Amino acid sequence: MRIGIVCPYSFDVPGGVQNHVMDLAEALIGLGHEVSVLAPADEDSPLPPYVVPAGRAVPLPYNGSVARIAFGPVSTARVRRWIIRGEFDVLHVHEPLTLSLSLLAVLSARGPVVATFHTAMTRSRALAAAQGVLQIVLERITARIAVSALARKVQVEHMDGGAVEIPNGVAVAKFSHALPLPGWPGECPPGRDGAIGFLGRFTEARKGFPILRDAFVELARQRPGLRLLVAGPGDADDLYGRFPADLRDRVTFLGLVSEEDKARMLRSVHLYVAPNTGGESFGMILTEALAAGTTVVASDLDAFRRVLDGGRAGRLFPTGDPAALRAALADLLDDADARAALTACGDQVVATFDWPVVARRVLEVYAAAIEATDGRVMDTEWVGLD
Repeated sequence: MRIGIVCPYSFDVPGGVQNHVMDLAEALIGLGHEVSVLAPADEDSPLPPYVVPAGRAVPLPYNGSVARIAFGPVSTARVRRWIIRGEFDVLHVHEPLTLSLSLLAVLSARGPVVATFHTAMTRSRALAAAQGVLQIVLERITARIAVSALARKVQVEHMDGGAVEIPNGVAVAKFSHALPLPGWPGECPPGRDGAIGFLGRFTEARKGFPILRDAFVELARQRPGLRLLVAGPGDADDLYGRFPADLRDRVTFLGLVSEEDKARMLRSVHLYVAPNTGGESFGMILTEALAAGTTVVASDLDAFRRVLDGGRAGRLFPTGDPAALRAALADLLDDADARAALTACGDQVVATFDWPVVARRVLEVYAAAIEATDGRVMDTEWVGLD
């Protein structure tokens, strides 16, 4: 099958959607399909051979963050050329309601279109005043995929259509075979040592880092060998300043890490903690920690509960409760058998998220979309985007 995949966000800056697109493309190629990915990127950017750069992206505020996207006449022309040359059996666009390449691809498509919705927003803010274009985009989509139950709920309740729920995948082997960072971890003797990990923006309230910090500070005073490994964006002095002076040497900050070092970081700790307080539609980092064979301790959010099979594959604690988190950490640090039991269940759960498994489910949606169009070519109009 010839498959065209469109990513709306720049490959020059790492992100969840970009990683999803690359991992899906590689899984599909591994299954014997021909895949081309179109994404915003500079012509001289180092890119995988299956990625076609669509030019420099520009920053746009989106979903509480800043997305680097491509839009306008030049981008439109490049999208059309790529579609014509690709002669794809199916076009798979991601986040088609973002003002970027995915939206342009839907409007330019002449065959079956599959769209994946990653976020649970009811619409793109930039398209809020463009109801006509929004409706045209939705009508041209043949089949929809939502990466979470919440994203699917938005499709059903706000976008006049359903969606097949297919979760984000995880490259299990990449995490399970990663080497720990130098000096980490080792055995975890009861009552003294152990390593705890956190990955994310520690300054962002909903990531819940203060809850972990409070739990760690109390626990570390009772356990002289306990250490905390933190990765993610932010200023090192800001992070260390959040801890008492006598405990700062037990905190290690890696800053932003590559995908390879993220896998190594997860392999370097005994417990991975996700103390998030809300706003999570899936919990990708949990599947990555499970793939690394690390015991997960997470807030009892609905999205996390789903990933952890109701608590079978990881320890859940009441959201926002540092005392409950401290108790859960102490219990698991002292009980290797409990950690092993959670990890064993985690291995079973994460196997269902392995990319080859997820990619086969995506292929079923492709087949249904192709069958639904029955080889017909859509009558394409350019809706004034030149």
